[in-house]
Amino acid sequence: MSWTVKGVVALAEKKPAELVDIVIPDPGPNDVVVDIEATGVCHTDLAYRDGGINDEFPFLLGHESAGRVSAIGEDVTHVEIGDYVVLNWRAVCGECRACKKGVQQYCFDTHNASKPMTLTDGTELTAALGIGSFSEKTLVHEGQCTKVSEDAPAEVAGLLGCGVMAGIGAAINTGQVQRGESLAVIGLGGVGCAAIAGAKLAGATTIIGLDVDEKKLAAAEELGATHTLCTKDLSPQQVAEKVQELTGGFGADVVVDAVGIPQTYETAFYARDLAGRVVLVGVPRPGVEITLPMLDVFGRGGALKSSWYGDCLPERDFPYLTDLFLQGRLPLDRFVTGRTDLAGTDAALDGLHDGANLRTVVEVAK
Repeated sequence: MSWTVKGVVALAEKKPAELVDIVIPDPGPNDVVVDIEATGVCHTDLAYRDGGINDEFPFLLGHESAGRVSAIGEDVTHVEIGDYVVLNWRAVCGECRACKKGVQQYCFDTHNASKPMTLTDGTELTAALGIGSFSEKTLVHEGQCTKVSEDAPAEVAGLLGCGVMAGIGAAINTGQVQRGESLAVIGLGGVGCAAIAGAKLAGATTIIGLDVDEKKLAAAEELGATHTLCTKDLSPQQVAEKVQELTGGFGADVVVDAVGIPQTYETAFYARDLAGRVVLVGVPRPGVEITLPMLDVFGRGGALKSSWYGDCLPERDFPYLTDLFLQGRLPLDRFVTGRTDLAGTDAALDGLHDGANLRTVVEVAK
């Protein structure tokens, strides 16, 4: 059987996303239908809507979600009907060279559903990040479903599906922040603030939040920053000097760039300690380049890393972080600063431009 449900679709580049009827097909052998309960509004969906990812319109937007399994394919063993799950876009294959080397976080052939969802006229939809969850139901591969505790509300658990996981993972998995180390984060949106929360969880003792918007500093402090600084009128070198002042004159052990532009990356590069780690988690726009003196690259040592999805493994990290939230050790609920319904999704995407919310969550009525 198939299901006709409501979903938020970007039909053309830079046009408002529309709430329309979409068709969820009968699941293939390893596919799963999930009834969506809540989905976070992420910059990636804005990029899909506005043509910043590719031109494979129409897009079924949404990917940062939690919900409940309502139908499964004949060969599904990973989940059962009724399971409460967080969706992920890293369903590892287990067979590619990365998986066989034991670095599944770099899997080159992640799984997605075997069938497309469509508009009612049969037009195939491209699901954002292989998920497409600004909808009442979606179709994914079974490996894209990670079971977590039902005690965690969907609007909280779903945030682990992308941005919050990216930030926490940038600090813990990629940056490998250790107890007693220092960390600076450039860009205090949802991802940057999640990196701060991750550093606090890991035991960092000096945690510095940096942003050009002074209004964002309070959220960083609430989530664990020991120092914050508005960098609006400062050069990259001046910001680096401020970080050095706050870390005994040395620079931070780890600097996370959650923006991804040349100015912030240059700041991150010079704000770290000798042999420190730079982690780029902010996604750069195509064509953007950076120039650094090779002697400085050689002379400072350390590591320059990129963090894809916080180098997470959903089956390992989602249940663990959910349990930490339930224990009161990870304040995931503080990231939910706005709520709307499916009809308000496009306005929430536009709202990302002003950065007023760490995360707006789209709640699906039952």
